[in-house]
Formats: sequence, C-alpha cells, structure tokens
Amino acid sequence: MLQKPQSGGLPVPQAEREKDGGHEGETQALTVSQEEALRPLLQESAKEDLGAVREEGAAASAPTRKGARASAAKALVRRRASRRLNRTVAEMVQFLLVKDKKKCPITRFEMVKYVIGDLKDLFPEIIAGAAEHLRDVFGFELKQLDCKHHTYILINKLKPLEEEEEEDLGDGPRLGLLMMILGLIYMKGNSAREAQVWEMLRRLGVHPSKYHFLFGYPKRLIMEDFVQLRYLNYRRVPSTNPPEYEFSWGPRSNLEISKMKVLGFVAKLHKKEPQHWPAQYREALADEADRARAEATMRARTRGRARASARASLRRW
Repeated sequence: MLQKPQSGGLPVPQAEREKDGGHEGETQALTVSQEEALRPLLQESAKEDLGAVREEGAAASAPTRKGARASAAKALVRRRASRRLNRTVAEMVQFLLVKDKKKCPITRFEMVKYVIGDLKDLFPEIIAGAAEHLRDVFGFELKQLDCKHHTYILINKLKPLEEEEEEDLGDGPRLGLLMMILGLIYMKGNSAREAQVWEMLRRLGVHPSKYHFLFGYPKRLIMEDFVQLRYLNYRRVPSTNPPEYEFSWGPRSNLEISKMKVLGFVAKLHKKEPQHWPAQYREALADEADRARAEATMRARTRGRARASARASLRRW
C-alpha cells in the first residue's frame, strides 16, 4: 500500500524505505571506518606534498646559490686580471724609463720578452696605459719610430710649472713626482701621512730608500729638496705614539701652483673630469677666485706706485 509523500515528492514504497533504513547504519559505519582507514593515507599524502614543496624549493634555490658562487668567482677573476694588468703597466713604465737612459730605440720584442710575457695579446692596452703614465706622471711622450719593426723612443715633453721652478727642480720627472705628492695631499684633505706617500711611490715602482735613475734616492729628494725648498711641509702629527709624521703643501707650492692645476692633474690620471670630486672642485674654484683677487690687488698697487713715482719725477723737473 502506497503512502502519501510528506514533501510533495514521488511516493516511495514503505518496504523499500524499511529496506534502505536497515542498511543506513551500516553505510554510516562503513563511511566512518573508511575515513579511519584513509586517514593515514591522507597524512602520508600531505607529507609527500610538503616534501615535494621543500624539494622544489631546494631545487629552485640550488641554481641561485650556484649562480651567486659563479658570479663571485667571475668577479674575483676579473679583479685579479685587473691587478695583474696594472702591475704590468707599472713595470712597463719602469722598463721604458731605464731603456731611455741609453738613448736607443726600444723594440716591441724587448717589451714582450722582459715585461709582458704571456700577456702579449694585451700589448695595445699595456702600451697605451704605460704611455699615459709616462706622459702624465713623468713628462715623457712615447713615440713610435718604425711601424714595421715596432721601435719606440721617449721624448721629454713636460714643461716647468713656473719659470722659477726650472732652476730649483730641474727636469720634468722631478716636477711630475712633486705633482703626484701634491695631488695625494690635496685629495686626502690637504695633508697626507708619511706612510701614504711612501706607499704611493711603491705603487709607481719607486722605492723611497732605493736609488732610482731619475730621482736618485727618492726619500732624500723629497725630504731635502722638496721640503727645504718649501714646496712641502713636514711635521709630526699631534698625539701620536709612536710618533707619526705628515706632509702638507708648503708656502711655495701655495704661491706657485694652483689647486685647480693639481686637481686637473689628478683628474687626468684617473680619466675623469675635475667635477668628479665636488668638494675639491669647490675648494679649487675658491682658490682660483682668491688668486684672481690677490693678483688684481697687486696690479692696482703696482699701478699706484708707478703713478706716484711719475708724479714725483715731474715735481723734481
């Protein structure tokens, strides 16, 4: 016998309902037991997924670490190559200066054999760097005599900074050395420790206490000539124990050599414009203005004295 459905749906036979109701508890029990059975599997699956994520993260970070190590290694190689190239350029400068003392042409074969060695593929860069240092520091120009046989000579091109300096300092290389020291002092804040000056000379291949064919004994030249001629001041640094000493511009350098000239010299060595160092550039501009005012005042005084002398002469007549 059919019963009327309570919810408006299709009628369901009572026997079927009883039949289904008899299995409902078993279905629920089966469902619970299945969940209990599947729980370890689900947990293992979650662990596997987490492990997979970690492995993917490790796999992703491994190339990053390898790339960083590779980049660091390449940077180290470049720095070492740059240091070796700079050292070879310095050695080439000294070699050319020594050969020039004999006043005979210098061949490319000699340069490669005694200095360049396995860097012969970099000959153009090395010879260009050496030529630049010879010109800017020592006042020599490297000229190629014969393109076929690749022979070179050095020509002294550095003119004295002032006419008065020619008598006291003599040749171009000594003036170049003085300019290097004045430049170091200026860039260090208008004073440089004695150790910094000696270290700069060593980088140029000039050992302070060893005889040099251009400078004699460099330390003696600096301490006796440059200091005694008042191009450099040399004094003890206060409150230093053990005592330390420093160099600064002497009164004669302040009178005869402008800061802008020295800054231009330094900028040329570094292949930059003087404005690359804003603080030093502003100071050099102020120094130029002070010099211009002092020169104008001196000219005015000179003209005043000349007119006064002329009037006195007219009165006597």
